[in-house]
Amino acid sequence: MVCFIFNESQANSSYLLEINFIINKFLMTQHFNSFYSSFSEKIERHSIIIMRIALAIVYIWFGALKIIGISPAGDLVEETVFWFKPEIFIPVLGFCEVLIGLGILIKRLVPLTIVLLLLHMIATIFPLFILTEACFDAFPYRPTLVGQYIIKNLVLVAGALVIAGKHNSNYCSQ
Repeated sequence: MVCFIFNESQANSSYLLEINFIINKFLMTQHFNSFYSSFSEKIERHSIIIMRIALAIVYIWFGALKIIGISPAGDLVEETVFWFKPEIFIPVLGFCEVLIGLGILIKRLVPLTIVLLLLHMIATIFPLFILTEACFDAFPYRPTLVGQYIIKNLVLVAGALVIAGKHNSNYCSQ
């Protein structure tokens, strides 16, 4: 912290304290901005792979839970696609989710996988409209835990779109 005191009569001056505050704030802002700029430049090189890994973890993990029959979303899936036998549909859905997770990790499969992921995400919003009582305490502004589970998929969609936006010929050649 910087402290400028010219003489004792000025030491108690609120004016001087204000100047010290402004100077310190300016110096802290410069340090923060410098740190953040450096951090941002370094993370830019790795952010897409981090996002791909994060999406892969979620898809592989949640898919595996469906395959082995212990997914907390099993009942929700069963109620949403009631015309399919859940003992067949849920593991098949889980297998597809695992494939999406693996596909997002393989660079050359990213474009196809992003399309599959987005189609899957469209399907995941159906319960918001089909099972509104399970998804909302008060439609449309107070979601239940199930509703929140579905709404958080917006983050997965955003991540997929960021990857899609970055995945071009320049990125593929790196």
